[in-house]
Amino acid sequence: MLQAVVNAFRIPDLRRKILFTLAMLVIFRFVASIPVPGVDREGLQEFIRGNQLLGVLNAFSGSGLQNFSVAALGVYPYITASIIMQLMTPIVPRLTELSNEGQQGRNRINQYTHWLTVPLALLQGYGQAVLFSQQQSPGGGALLEGFDLFNGDTFLPTLAILMSMTAGTMLLVWIGELITENGIGNGISILIFGGIVASLPGSLGDLATGSSVGQNVIGTAIFVLIGLLTIVGIVLINEGQRRIPVHHAKRVRAGRQYGGNTTFIPLKVNSAGMIPLIFAVSIMVFPGLIAQFLATSDREWLRNFAGDLTQFLGPTTLQYNIIYFLMVVGFTYFYTMVIFQQQKIPENLQRQGAFIPGVRPGKNTATYLTRVLNRITLVGALFLGLVAILPFIASRITGVNTLLLSATSLLIVVGVAIDTMRQLEAQLMMRNYEGFIR
Repeated sequence: MLQAVVNAFRIPDLRRKILFTLAMLVIFRFVASIPVPGVDREGLQEFIRGNQLLGVLNAFSGSGLQNFSVAALGVYPYITASIIMQLMTPIVPRLTELSNEGQQGRNRINQYTHWLTVPLALLQGYGQAVLFSQQQSPGGGALLEGFDLFNGDTFLPTLAILMSMTAGTMLLVWIGELITENGIGNGISILIFGGIVASLPGSLGDLATGSSVGQNVIGTAIFVLIGLLTIVGIVLINEGQRRIPVHHAKRVRAGRQYGGNTTFIPLKVNSAGMIPLIFAVSIMVFPGLIAQFLATSDREWLRNFAGDLTQFLGPTTLQYNIIYFLMVVGFTYFYTMVIFQQQKIPENLQRQGAFIPGVRPGKNTATYLTRVLNRITLVGALFLGLVAILPFIASRITGVNTLLLSATSLLIVVGVAIDTMRQLEAQLMMRNYEGFIR
């Protein structure tokens, strides 16, 4: 692997791609460290540690949320807009037509995604700022001072904060696209990967200095072992696939014979990636966010209801993790079917004169592929559900509550690392060098 790295840096254009990616990551970390005014950083960091959704958003923003920087929203609004556009494409006829128009149609859909990112960033930034402005810091006062969009004295500063955060999100999206075009790997994923890795030294420090570690050395060792086994499992599941053989019929054109060969359709065990975890987390923590808003109400019964709701659906409760597991499994099937329908594999096979041996083209092929996909997705869905509740299981087994990486972060880190290594491998193989993957 080290020799492969040396070979990569010996190639001028590949070295330029790698250095460009690293330079963009440095700029991203610089932007993520520029805070908005009026923020209690220490109190905000403590508040984020106790909120699972904000922890995920903090990872996506490259730890920019805990500083409430101009890049506090990260690329999460863009990811949300992309998911919405993917779900709406098979439903809205105009989007369906654009998806069938090749690269020009995809560029138009990407433009719509950018437009949708702006209002989503404004809404998300306003919601987060209102939440922080209503939370009390340990030293007294609010976590975010002077934020009120409907007050004449604070209107302009509040608007400036929202516009700065939205501009920060669009800047990160632009940096991500520059990495995709001129660097190595998927730019948006690389930014998220860089943010998670940047927060890893702090997590290691918390684990090393935590009181639970000193009191339970064996439990800590077991916890680390569970984390390593989880990484191995994520690699195996992400790379696992069922190959469906496809035979192409022989055709004769202008006296020459075409087709007659056999290929395969790779159906992945985990076609949905980390999207089911994002959906499930967003829904599961929504009651907790509502409870935090109600906790500041003037009515006592609302405050009591908020306390009961927080206690019942706390991330450390058994019922929370059972519901979380079931939702991850359900969303995995849902999103996998959405992706499968968009690919239109049966129609493309029939159009190309290809068929699966023993299966009639058309409707029978669609039924067969759906049945196979449902069976192999069960393994991926159960694994994703297990990874989602792994922090709860690990803390119960080991007694260690300090988590190095969340389930979503592990999937992102491993998935991006594999994808980037594969792209470097392809670049090296084109130049007859031995790459990373053997």
